[in-house]
Amino acid sequence: METESKLRLSDVFVSITDPRQARKTRHDLVEVLVVAVNDVLAGADTFVEIEAWANEKLEWFRRYLKLEHGIPSHDTFGRLFGLIDPTEFESAFQRWVRSVLPALGQQNVVAIDGKTSRRSGKIDATALHLVSAFAAGAGLVMGQTATAKKSNEKTAIPALLHTLALENCIMTIDAMGTQANIAQAIRDKKADYVLAVKNNHPTLADSMRDFFAQFQATSAERTPHSFYEQIEKDHGRIEHRRCYVFDQLDCLHNPRQWPDLKAFVVIDAERTTKGKTTCEQRYYITSLAADAQRLADAIRSHWSVENRLHWCMDVAFGDDQMRARTGHAAHNLAVLKHITLNLIRLDPIPRKGGIKVRRLIAATSDEYREQLFGLRPV
Repeated sequence: METESKLRLSDVFVSITDPRQARKTRHDLVEVLVVAVNDVLAGADTFVEIEAWANEKLEWFRRYLKLEHGIPSHDTFGRLFGLIDPTEFESAFQRWVRSVLPALGQQNVVAIDGKTSRRSGKIDATALHLVSAFAAGAGLVMGQTATAKKSNEKTAIPALLHTLALENCIMTIDAMGTQANIAQAIRDKKADYVLAVKNNHPTLADSMRDFFAQFQATSAERTPHSFYEQIEKDHGRIEHRRCYVFDQLDCLHNPRQWPDLKAFVVIDAERTTKGKTTCEQRYYITSLAADAQRLADAIRSHWSVENRLHWCMDVAFGDDQMRARTGHAAHNLAVLKHITLNLIRLDPIPRKGGIKVRRLIAATSDEYREQLFGLRPV
């Protein structure tokens, strides 16, 4: 998939309402956000680091920004990020993503999953838990929303789906999101779903286990099904996955509660590491036709949200160490990091190294930052 970054930060941030009192404002909101996202790209993970690096690059920033009162203090950054409405910040983020990411076509997998920023919670408050939609093929975050207090992903996922353009996509969600209303929300978006089934739906899961056990015990040739297998060898691990897809829906518990349900999937996985072999069976329901290869690829693609998003947020951006706890600061800073991750992935020039290497380049190369942002002198 080809993407072209045409980012103009003023276009991204200009729609965000400034929450401060105008007569007490010294720093322009858009300029502050431009400085912050540049600093995060260059390796700053906290407001103290953002202030320190920006002061070192003040003359460079003034090629593109006025910054009449210089760089804000880290306290000012923290207060402002704590006050900005995260819903507006997310909406601005999604408008930018839609402008740089072509319409996702058929077969494109969008994985939805949540991640907790573990140190962002106060003693009397829970840590930020952000549910993100990740375009697996492009490696880009499409959108995100936080779970509400005393709630979970079941309520956050429908709200996130409502904001996304998903026509013809394949939506993959872990067991927490396997709910009839979420499946309906996906179909309302003209997308297909692949939903994991675990013990949060025990009767449904048992009916799938029983069917597959009978299938294995009798002649498999007598039961219509689609089959595909994959063998992967990586880092001393061998994984053999067999994908079975069935359209015998009458054997399932209450199949009519799932909108446009067409098939169910059993992944029979065998993993060997250091001479030890473990076996596991995983179950899914889907609105897609019984095509084992297509479904096996979609299910495998789902795990990119763990490897290419959550892992990167922790290792490359120090998300689990983030201690922004004032107001909406943690939420808005996490969205800022998603912007940065997308910027790096949209870089049209192939470069060696991962996200941390790209941030190191950004910290030392003015030209690299100018290229990614499309900055223009004032």
